[in-house]
Amino acid sequence: MTKGNGAQALIQTLIHGGVDTCFTNPGTSEMHFVAALDRSNMRGVLCLFEGVASGAADGYARMADKPAATLLHLGCGLGNALANLHNARKARVPMINIIGDHATYHTQYDAQLQSDIETVAKNISTWFKTTPETSQLAADAAEAVAVAKGPPAQIATLILPADVSWGEGAEPVQAHEPVQAPAASGETVQAIARVIKKSGKKVAFLLGNRVLREAGLRAASQIAQKTGAKLFCEVFPTRLERGEGLPAVERIAYLAEMASVQLDGYDHLVLVDAKAPVSFFAYPGKKSYLVPDKCTAHTLVEPHEDALASLQALVEAAGASNTEPKLQSAERPKLPKGKLNAAKVCQAIGALLPTHAIISDEAQTSGVRLPSFTAGAPRHDVLALTGGAIGQGLPVAVGAATASPDRPVLALVGDGSAMYTIQALWTIAREGLDVTTVILNNRSYGILNIELERVGADKIGPKAKAQLDLSEPAIDFVAMAKGMGVSAQRVATAEDFNAALRNALKTRGPYLIDAVVPSEYEGLKLKALPHMLNALGSVPSPVAKAIKKKIAP
Repeated sequence: MTKGNGAQALIQTLIHGGVDTCFTNPGTSEMHFVAALDRSNMRGVLCLFEGVASGAADGYARMADKPAATLLHLGCGLGNALANLHNARKARVPMINIIGDHATYHTQYDAQLQSDIETVAKNISTWFKTTPETSQLAADAAEAVAVAKGPPAQIATLILPADVSWGEGAEPVQAHEPVQAPAASGETVQAIARVIKKSGKKVAFLLGNRVLREAGLRAASQIAQKTGAKLFCEVFPTRLERGEGLPAVERIAYLAEMASVQLDGYDHLVLVDAKAPVSFFAYPGKKSYLVPDKCTAHTLVEPHEDALASLQALVEAAGASNTEPKLQSAERPKLPKGKLNAAKVCQAIGALLPTHAIISDEAQTSGVRLPSFTAGAPRHDVLALTGGAIGQGLPVAVGAATASPDRPVLALVGDGSAMYTIQALWTIAREGLDVTTVILNNRSYGILNIELERVGADKIGPKAKAQLDLSEPAIDFVAMAKGMGVSAQRVATAEDFNAALRNALKTRGPYLIDAVVPSEYEGLKLKALPHMLNALGSVPSPVAKAIKKKIAP
């Protein structure tokens, strides 16, 4: 291998490890890495904000099943990326962050941008390291790749002082051999098999991350068809394959009261690459741990184990190997008519969604009807807001489209969350990505209006309401999109939205639709929601389940 400077050896080592895409927002300390891109096969994708770069690397990993890199500038750049790195950590995806730092001899002067990068990195990285000298850089990079790939998949952060980057005499190294993840132990599999075959007991499965693709869904459905078990999946899945010809699973509701209704009555909950469900936040007088008191949770697979192989072993142990899975039939809603609202947006998506589309879903309260309207649509993937930190939808769409250039990507985002990372539109245009963005524009932080009512806050007055209102001045998403090179239009009727979405999906390249919709929860409906949620625990279970299905099907 040819020797060169540290940055050149770093990039070649990453490429040897299969990391060939880097989402960048560089500064002065990273200029040698930037220059080294020209002598490599690494793809550099410029992002105008670090949170776009980190979210894009997350979306890339979800679709490519391998890590991308980010290139960020010092501790401030890493700090700007933190929210979407948090989402990526919760998604349990592989990622490598390259963080430029001041030259080793320069740190003693505490320059204006000097900071404790390792402390910032510790929040979101399983592995982090500052490389002290050029000769060690390639080996550290190879270790970062190995850690990121796992098992389990993780985030690794390599801190790169500028003089280590420009230092000469570095030589790239080959990647470490991949580690084969073991399946769950035979004892664990047999113990759970005995539980799910026990007569008279109600069993549910909660499926997560690695078993929400076709093979895992089919295996879980075989068990469900054999034993009568119910299939749930995480409220915000990393990547869920769904639609015609695939087994259907019911997502756990975001609102804890509704999730409790879904889980009510089960004696056993089998966790397959998922954590036991908990409430997103604490609420006065309400439970945080959502597994029912008389329900026993069982963990089939640990993060370092092979989730799919473990589930397939359970199929055999349950005697379901010859059982056919239950598959979703083809079914589409009709195109909506009349004044536009969020439900009609979801209905139109169900009617028009193309085969093998990827949905980056950050629709928040406006997307509550999306799962029911798209259940029988052609096969597609859903990438959800795994960590709850808004501003993920557009960056994840960037990464997904970069990893899967032959598949149409549909980014569904609220108006408030879109403004966190609106710069992603520029990267979508620059890279010519096939991303259709739908802004569900209800001119408010809709989810926070609900939370304000739920948390038992004092009497809500005009100052409180103003903190959640985005109507004045109205945000002009069409002007912003066009200013960043993305064609766009605003719609307020179902007919106009149908036409815009049909045109956007059949024409390759970026497009934005600003869908002006009323809030799903406002006025008396918003006021009544907390009382209705509180009542769910005191009505008969069938009634509670019917109410839940009506509100959030």
